[in-house]
Amino acid sequence: MINHKMTKHVGSISSATLLSRILGYIRDMVIANMFGATLVADAFYVAYRIPNLLRRLLGENSLSSSFIPVFTEYLTNKSKKETQQLVSVVVTVLLIILAVLTVIGIVFAPVLVRLIAPGFANDPEKLALTIQLTRIMFPFMTAIGLAALSMGILNSLHKFIIPALAPCLLSISQIFFVLTVCPLMEAPIRGLAIGVLIGGFGQLFFQIPSIIKSNFLVSFKLDLSHPGLKRIGFLMLPAIIGLSINQINVFVDTICASLLKEGSITALYYSNRLVQFPLALFGTAIATVTLPVMSRSIAENNLGEMKKTLSLSLRMVIFTMIPSAIGLMVLGKPIIRMLFQRGEFSSAATTMTSAALFFYSFGLLADAGVKIIVSAFYSFQDTRTPVKTASLCMIINIVLNIILMRILQVGGLALATAIASSVNIILLFVLLGRRIGKWDDGSLFELFIKTAIAGIIMGVVCYFVAFFMLENKYLKVLISLPLSIIVFIAAAYILKIKEMESVWKLFSKKKVKSAKM
Repeated sequence: MINHKMTKHVGSISSATLLSRILGYIRDMVIANMFGATLVADAFYVAYRIPNLLRRLLGENSLSSSFIPVFTEYLTNKSKKETQQLVSVVVTVLLIILAVLTVIGIVFAPVLVRLIAPGFANDPEKLALTIQLTRIMFPFMTAIGLAALSMGILNSLHKFIIPALAPCLLSISQIFFVLTVCPLMEAPIRGLAIGVLIGGFGQLFFQIPSIIKSNFLVSFKLDLSHPGLKRIGFLMLPAIIGLSINQINVFVDTICASLLKEGSITALYYSNRLVQFPLALFGTAIATVTLPVMSRSIAENNLGEMKKTLSLSLRMVIFTMIPSAIGLMVLGKPIIRMLFQRGEFSSAATTMTSAALFFYSFGLLADAGVKIIVSAFYSFQDTRTPVKTASLCMIINIVLNIILMRILQVGGLALATAIASSVNIILLFVLLGRRIGKWDDGSLFELFIKTAIAGIIMGVVCYFVAFFMLENKYLKVLISLPLSIIVFIAAAYILKIKEMESVWKLFSKKKVKSAKM
């Protein structure tokens, strides 16, 4: 039976994420128009990645994976007072850690930049600008780390819409600064960095009222001996290591791209931004709901319900990610041309970005699937197993980067990432089966084949229409994209893919009690 409540939550997150991503692309368009794929753009994106790394390690992902299972257990089995004490202790400790790291990051920014982008050492102007932007944006890590904890609290309480809308504040802030503040500054790119900082604090303050309404009044309480804090820390350490591995992959890509021709770093950024759209709209949205739901099932010792949630989540991911990947492969270049090719963003930048996007798309399904299966391990409070598989895949990614960048340039870096992600999901799938026993009767593979056939049909029609029937760069996307969706839905109907109904419910307001899997 389809869990209608879970589907409803995924629909809410997807809708909010859609708005956030639209604002994100508007932001990217105005940034691309003003800065293009130039020296200052490369400097900004390298500087942006440095505080983002620590934010992800100590805030967003590692904290969610370790905090939500423990917090959910407290919600299920402990008193309200004990649960609030846990939250207060975690907030206090996290704030201290993030503040200290922010100060260290500002002081040692020159060392960090040289480590992350060694190719910049040959250009003193580019290096100096990157260091300056890094120092401006480093406090962003503290704000966004606390915002991530707020998201974990609200998601565990099954309040998903506000955390999903919070990232809109970051895009709105950057758009505002690019259009109004940057033109007035001697170095416009500095205004964009300030916009990032303001947007980070906006994400935090936007969620605080919802936490207060949930009667979770947070006070500053430093208690390093708190048992819940110790468990979160015990789980968080391997999670940080695992995320460190993921971020090492990102920085290896950045290092390699800095050794390629100018604009390669920016091309990787924009192509990854496009891949992140369907990944966030469906993959991340599903994983966000899956983790607290599976954690509650495990806390209640209900393994059967956990397996149902896992199966439902993966089926939804397969049905949405395959057509998304094929669509990006076919329409990638027209989409990039429509969104970004103006001002300083040239046709050469479009070609570089579309090459990276094409190869990134091969790993889209794997990336989304990994999020779901890793959430299953996290629900068991097992953060070690994903680290082991990620470690192996990091080595694969580094080796393939070195080989493929010589052949495919920036596209080779994207392909290496896609291959490593595919290996990761296979390993996790096998290891999870050993832990929880049989949970798939082969229907996932059957769904994969049917969805791939429907996606290929969609891709062929889309390619023919976009490249043989339409000339205008806007019509190529605005007509081909909705037509592709229609063709895919029709093919899915003919092939009797039942998941089409589940995905329809993500955005439907109709209440359906249940449906057959």
